[in-house]
Amino acid sequence: MTESASTTPLPLDDVVVVDLSRLVSGNMLTHVLADLGATVIKVEAPRKGDELRAWQRQGVSTYWLAYSRNKDSVELDLRSAAGKSALHDLLRRADILVENFRPGTLERMGLGRDVLQELNPRLVAVRISGWGQTGPFAGKGGFGSLIEAMSGFASMNGFADRPPVLPPFAMADNVAGLYGAALALAVLHQQRSMAEPRVREVDLSLFEPLFSVLGPQAAEYTLTGEVVPRSGSRSPTHAPRNVYRTQDGRWVALSAGMEGTLARLFEGIGQADALTDPRFATHEARLRHIDALDEMIQAHVGRLTLDEALRFFAERDITAGPVCDVADLMQHPYLGERELLVPQPTPDGRSVPVHAAPYKIDGVRPPIRRPAPALGQDNARWLATGGES
Repeated sequence: MTESASTTPLPLDDVVVVDLSRLVSGNMLTHVLADLGATVIKVEAPRKGDELRAWQRQGVSTYWLAYSRNKDSVELDLRSAAGKSALHDLLRRADILVENFRPGTLERMGLGRDVLQELNPRLVAVRISGWGQTGPFAGKGGFGSLIEAMSGFASMNGFADRPPVLPPFAMADNVAGLYGAALALAVLHQQRSMAEPRVREVDLSLFEPLFSVLGPQAAEYTLTGEVVPRSGSRSPTHAPRNVYRTQDGRWVALSAGMEGTLARLFEGIGQADALTDPRFATHEARLRHIDALDEMIQAHVGRLTLDEALRFFAERDITAGPVCDVADLMQHPYLGERELLVPQPTPDGRSVPVHAAPYKIDGVRPPIRRPAPALGQDNARWLATGGES
């Protein structure tokens, strides 16, 4: 951590968050707030803790390390009277509450809007669920895989002649968490300007944020009556855009939808006349003849090694880059020069890198102020008894 990073005030230094969520969506939301300086009190079940702790590699809770840094952990048995009382005390001090139970659970716990209003009328309650607090699926379980399937994402992802593909990470949860962080802060900003504050509830489903980032599907279907087939790495809106295999078995990603870029590409591969070819003269024509276009580009890239291909594209200012896996990235100068990996201690005394805050503010990247907490590490700070309740 640099001197400037350690002394610069963070934007959310005055915000206190109580996080009752489990697994990914809520943890992503509060991860964003914690990196920005918020005090995040992670409330966990005694002895077991958040299920995210169980996502381990070689005995290390890697997801917990990455997404729970800068947070506090307290153990509370919310089924007990003492645990409920301790949670009430925390909520009186909080600005934001985050939960991702099934709709109705918070009310059954005795924390409906009327109770929250009595405890803390300044509170912003972000309520994450699979399908929303109302509607025909409100009581249905909503894990991210279901949402990724039903939102339209899986039907778009993959190749037309192969099965739909679910993402290999918690996409729906992460998108909802990012939306949720913005929503929580926007409503809190409004809340703080209200003459007579009242508890504000944010109803955030996993489905709606993911559906929203998939683009104008509904509009395009209404206009055309057609479902766009899966197209692999190609784009349904412009061409060329694909990955191309090099002579040494590596892959280059290329996007050259702008006319100037395309002209430089055609000239570079010895096909300068292609831009006036009726098959390639417009976006629509290129999309109709995408197989021929890709074959032309692949023929050239296939004669080059990865280094030669990257040099070829860079010399012509063509938007292309290597397809990297994590092994490549760990050696890539971008991560090092941007200081995107920060070592964090593991409970067994090892050290592993996690991603830094993915932005800078006035040239300073917010630091990891403390590693992810052990279960109940902050009981003494936040609980009157200093222990499990």
